[in-house]
This record gives sequence, C-alpha cells and structure tokens, in this order.
Amino acid sequence: MPIHKLRRATGGLLAGAVLVAAGAFVPMAVAGDRPVVHAPAGTVSGETRGGIRVFKGLPYARPPVGDARWKPPAPPAPWQGVRDARSFGPACVQPKSRPGSIYAEDYPAMSEDCLTLNVWAPEHANAAPVFVWIHGGSLVTGSGSEAMYDGTKLAKEGMIVVTINYRLGVLGYLAHPGLSAESPDHVSGNYGLLDQIEALKWVKANIGAFGGDPDNVTIAGESAGALSVMYLLASPAARGLFAKAIAESAYMITTPDLREKRFGVDSAEAAGEALATKLGAADVAALRAMDAETLINEAPKTGYLPWGTIDGRILPRQLVDTFDRGEQARVPLIAGFNSGEIRSLRFLLPPKPASAAEYEAKIRTGYGDLADTFLGFYPAASLDESMLATTRDAMYGWTAERLVRKQAALGVPAYLYIFDHGYPAADNLGLHAFHASELPYVFGTTDRMPPRWPKVPRYSADLKLSEAMRGYWASFARSSVPKAADQPDWTAFAPAKAYMYFAGAPSIATGLLPGHYELHEQVMCRRHAAGDVAWNWNVGVAAPPLPAQASECR
Repeated sequence: MPIHKLRRATGGLLAGAVLVAAGAFVPMAVAGDRPVVHAPAGTVSGETRGGIRVFKGLPYARPPVGDARWKPPAPPAPWQGVRDARSFGPACVQPKSRPGSIYAEDYPAMSEDCLTLNVWAPEHANAAPVFVWIHGGSLVTGSGSEAMYDGTKLAKEGMIVVTINYRLGVLGYLAHPGLSAESPDHVSGNYGLLDQIEALKWVKANIGAFGGDPDNVTIAGESAGALSVMYLLASPAARGLFAKAIAESAYMITTPDLREKRFGVDSAEAAGEALATKLGAADVAALRAMDAETLINEAPKTGYLPWGTIDGRILPRQLVDTFDRGEQARVPLIAGFNSGEIRSLRFLLPPKPASAAEYEAKIRTGYGDLADTFLGFYPAASLDESMLATTRDAMYGWTAERLVRKQAALGVPAYLYIFDHGYPAADNLGLHAFHASELPYVFGTTDRMPPRWPKVPRYSADLKLSEAMRGYWASFARSSVPKAADQPDWTAFAPAKAYMYFAGAPSIATGLLPGHYELHEQVMCRRHAAGDVAWNWNVGVAAPPLPAQASECR
C-alpha cells in the first residue's frame, strides 16, 4: 500500500585462482589455509569463510597522529612481507553512545590511528563490481567493523564489499584559521571527507588484486554515510573514483561556509575558534597537544557539531546549489528513506505544543501563506504523528526525492524508495520502520545487530525481503539497473515519479506523498533566497516566519 494511504490507515581458498591486479592476471598465493593477495599496496593474508575471502584492517592512509592531526590523509607507507589481515583495525576515537540508544556499540579498541578498510571478496571474483560502504553515526560515531556491516551476504551476490573508517567529530571536521594558514590551499575542515576520498583512491589502485573492477565502484551509505555520499557526489576531488551511488536516509542540510556566516550559520572557522577558546587552547599547537579522547568527549559539551565545510575546493558550494546547477557527479543513483525515521530520533523534534490550537498557531506564524497546505499534510488533530512526519519529510523525504529528481534531470538513471517494513519487536516499542532499520535487510545481517536493537525475526517474509533488497542493491552495483529474482522490476523515478515500496514484499507505486516535496522545496528555496536562515532542523512548530515569495522560487 502506498505510504500516503498507509499513514492514514495505520499512523576458502582456491589455489591458482585467477585475479585481476593492476590490469594483469596474477595467480593468488596460498599460505596454509589462508588466501594471500599481492596488491600494489602490499601483500596481505586473510581468511576464507563460506566461499568469501575476508581481509580486515588494511591501512589506506598514514596514521593522522601528532603533527598529522588535522591534515589531509597521506598514502600509507608500504610494508614488507605478508600483512596479517584477520583482525579489524580500531574504530576512530569517538564518544560513548547515548545511554539506552538502540544504536549503541561497544568497540574493542579506539584510536586516532584508525584509517583502515575491510574487504569481502568471492573466491572466484574477476572484475566484480565493488560496493564501498560509508557508515553513519552523525559524523560522530560508528565504524566499518560493526557486525551489522559484515559484507559476507552481499559479497555472495557477486560483489566486492569494502567498509571504511574515517575520522570523526572534532578530529575529522574541525576548521580553524590556524589550520587554514598551514594549508597550501588556505582551507581547513573536511578531513573525514578527505579520508573517504583517500579510501576510494586506495580502492581504485588496489581492488583489482582482490578481483574487483576499479571502474565499477558504487559508493553507499546511510544517514551521515549518506550525507557523505552527497558530499562525494558534489566534490570535484572525488570525481572519477566511483560510478554509482546509493544514499539511504540522506539529509541535504545547510553546511557552514569556511569564513563567512551564511544562512544563519556561523562560519566553520568561527566555530573552531569558539571551540578552542572554550577548551582553553590558545592556538592549533595547543589543540594538537590535547589528548584525543579529551577532545572528542569535551567538544560536544561546548556545542560543537561536526559538519562538512564549504571551502570552495573540496566542497565548492552548498549542496542544494551544486545539485541545482547540475555540477554533481553524473552517476546512477538510488535514494530513499524510512517511514519511521524520527521514531528513534525524537531528540530531533522541537518541544511539543500544549494543545492543537497552539500547534496550529505556531504553524500559521511559521509558514504564512503555505500554512493551509502544511496543515493539510500535518494536521493538528494528529499532533504526535504530524510532528514525526514533518521532521521526517523536511529532512529525509525531501532530500531523497530531490536527489532522484536532480539526477534524472542530468539524464542518468535514478531510483527512489521508501522502507515501511515493520516487525513485532520494533512495532511494540513504537519504532515502526525506524531510522536505519533497513540496514540488516540490505546486508543480510538480521542476526548481527547492536545489543539494544529490536530483534529482527527469522520469519520467512523477513528473510525474503532481505534477499530481495540484497538482490536489488547488487544488481544496481553491477549494471545500474536494480533487479531481484522473482521480484518486480524497479522502475526509474522519471518520468512517472515511480518508487519502490519496501513493506513485506517489494512493490512499485507512483507519486510518493503527493505535494509534500513541493512544500518543503518551496520552504527551502525561500529561506535560501533570503540568505539569513537555515533550511533544516527548524521545521514545523520550530519554524521562523517564512520569507516572502522570491522570484527564483516561483
């Protein structure tokens, strides 16, 4: 059932295997019962599980420690002999998860020396498509080593799966005038994004040795990982490093400018200076002298939040402008979101009004001539559900549809989905189709979730849904056309505004949430034209008075 109707109704090893390495066929070596790959970066020895070769903790950059903290990543030093790749590298330094969070993970080790990646490859892979996964976690938490991201099941679909770590929080995204002064390009920030680009360069240079096709790389991510996918689509520095993209629950937010306050957001350098002052650090040298754990844990207490930085180089302009101008990478795309995004992210909601009348009054103040349209979609009579849907649609739904519209306008295939699948353990907690709940279905890791994650049942329907989603994702990575055995063909978004509806068995529909995208696009456009207010977070009852209609928004 389409969501607009649903919401109204329900609220080993093989000696002599041939691999491709740097354009030449090279026999795979064997060490006992372990596979050995001779890659340009060095020789590595992993392990084989059920026909999938696994290599963990491979360094793609030099450790960003000491004077290299807050500097762009550098290629790793070559190693001698055979590197043991049976253990994950440490997670990047990060604070503990919020108490009681269903997303909380306990990592065996954390370190600043964390720029590693992991590879899952079928034994007989030869020029196989490559799937590079960028984890989520608000650019603050997460790791490519999480059990949920185990690449075994996806690799069995015929892909090489790569998961990566990248610098997080203040260590990954700090901008500061002192750091900009050090840079040959006079910029700072975006270090975590540069790590992702460096990882993609490593894949380009080395993945052939594992049986992958370096010219058929799909970047994919969820939440902050999907935000990163958008940054990579927008960044000239990433051009040519990937051929397709998947963005799950992306959010096209206002991004700080390096030196100017714009759209009501302080400059990234000003935010960095304010942080240094609050931490008692007189300069960059003092910041570098601070313990990494102290920085990571104290920075959020000061109000510091990590974002990309519009620096004119790595990120030339706001994402909305890049996509409006058609300057993003011209690659096929899958984008989508979950119907219950905010059910597990209620901290994103503004305070609830005391009454329906107060809600309607705030909406009329905030949305002006668009208030009637807004209240038609998000009525006061369903206050709780309306607030959940507002934030979901203004952030995730609008972004997903905007992405597929803009890619389709470039003449490349673009596919939209919504994930509306629930199951008892989640639904009983009020978490129907919550943020990230599609991930165990995409990876086939329904039995490998974080400790507090609502347990996914082993029902045949859930297993079939996971099989279908893996099939669609793998087919898209292989050929740019998402197909799955015994499932409906996924129709591209344009021209009929088609989308895939994942709830139980996948189904195709058209016209997802009619009129909702247009409403939130108009709000964004007016705020963007005014130039002094951000177009994210401050939605619904938190919305400031809407700027007047602008000519470019008609």
